[in-house]
Amino acid sequence: MSQPSEAPPQANPRRWLALVFIGLAQLMIVLDITIVNIALPSAQKDLGISDGDRQWVITAYTLAFGSLLLLGGRIADYTGRKRTFLIGLLGFAGASALGGAASGFEMLLAARALQGAFAALLAPSALSLLAVNFTEPRERAKAFGIFGAIAAGGGAIGLVVGGLLTEYLDWRWCLYVNVPIAVVAAISWSVLPTDTRAEGRARFDIPGVVLAVCGLVAVVYACSEAESEGWDSRLVTGLLILGGVLLFAFVMVERTVARPLLPPRVVGDRTRGSAYLAVGLSVVGMFAMFLFLTYYMQLVKGYSALLTGVAFLPMTGAVLIGAGGVASRLIPKVPPRLLVAPGLLIAATGVVLLVPLDVDSSYAAGVLPAELLVGFGMGLVMAPSMNYATHGVGAGDAGVASATVNTAQQIGGSIGTAMLNTIATSATSDYMAAHARQMTPQTAKATAKAGLVEGFSHAFVVSSSILLGAAVVVALLMNTPRPVRDPGTKDATPLPAHLG
Repeated sequence: MSQPSEAPPQANPRRWLALVFIGLAQLMIVLDITIVNIALPSAQKDLGISDGDRQWVITAYTLAFGSLLLLGGRIADYTGRKRTFLIGLLGFAGASALGGAASGFEMLLAARALQGAFAALLAPSALSLLAVNFTEPRERAKAFGIFGAIAAGGGAIGLVVGGLLTEYLDWRWCLYVNVPIAVVAAISWSVLPTDTRAEGRARFDIPGVVLAVCGLVAVVYACSEAESEGWDSRLVTGLLILGGVLLFAFVMVERTVARPLLPPRVVGDRTRGSAYLAVGLSVVGMFAMFLFLTYYMQLVKGYSALLTGVAFLPMTGAVLIGAGGVASRLIPKVPPRLLVAPGLLIAATGVVLLVPLDVDSSYAAGVLPAELLVGFGMGLVMAPSMNYATHGVGAGDAGVASATVNTAQQIGGSIGTAMLNTIATSATSDYMAAHARQMTPQTAKATAKAGLVEGFSHAFVVSSSILLGAAVVVALLMNTPRPVRDPGTKDATPLPAHLG
């Protein structure tokens, strides 16, 4: 069945100003993932959160965000992207205020999940507004270069802001800070284009929503429980099987329903599918670096929260160079795989450099080179992936296509964080058990630090392997050729995938 068409929107004369507010909203979403990383050691101590449960402060947000994004994208398509954008902003601000006022672990988790739910409305509407605002190829490449830099580098900015707030105010301000950001971003109402909606009465694929959410929750919960129960336990094995069955059923349902939550045509394109895969797998390396380096610098090296945030600044600069300086210039000139696959390889190399870290490693020799490589590589990955994730879809599918790339990012982060935290804590436990007999009261602290670093190293090995595998898969699958230039203009337009 052909997709209902919409009249192409007129170019928004204030599209670059709109980009500022859209980018601010995206920064708030990405920043909120990592700003909490910096606050987590303080929040963990304040609220009495165990080491095994600490990752749920991150995962509650990313899981709710990722599992509801497809529904959020469809809501944006049917009810209007501009309206959904504003509702998401205000709801996100309210949930952030609730989290800042949390009196216990359960209240904090509930607030983080609520943040994720409103982010699931906000993120796809932001990206789809960007996609419909910028259709001219050179402007689109520049806009998505900026957006990709925010998506990849906003996390590092969050670490700096989180360090400042935790050091001089309180960890709770890492959540309160979203309120003024959301208020400023809400000014965008006056410069965003007039709402457009998909044709036809809104019909939501409720069975698809239930299957997707339950399947993803089962998989992430299994990865989390593996730390205490073991990967071969009945609980973990059963959850993984249940999650796999539910996600397979979701795929089958989407192929048969009249108005699917995720139309197969959106992910069936090899270039778009590869872009989603690249984003989903690349954040595993990024999240691993943020989470474990934060704990390494604060608990092992004794850095303050502020100094830890500042220590991540070189990564932000590398991301800006990779996405804004290199990728945005090359997107109209080269096939996307020549940016994404090398970017993943560079990021994998950076994570590999973290494997030999030990308690006495210096920042300049042990951490900084890895930050620069991962940051530059992620910049090369994110800008073209965000661009091609929405390339070639009909206007009626812009929201769900935008939601799909955000889903890949958040679910990749959720599963990656849970899995890698499990690997790290298990390796640390094994190390401590092996050295328990040799440990004395004088050496206990040094042994504990060495055990933490041992766990981080195991997680970095797995993370780098995932990035390497992603580079190979993307290089083989992403088949869009070099953009062809229109002889009458200076612009380049990517050739449709089926002609490549």
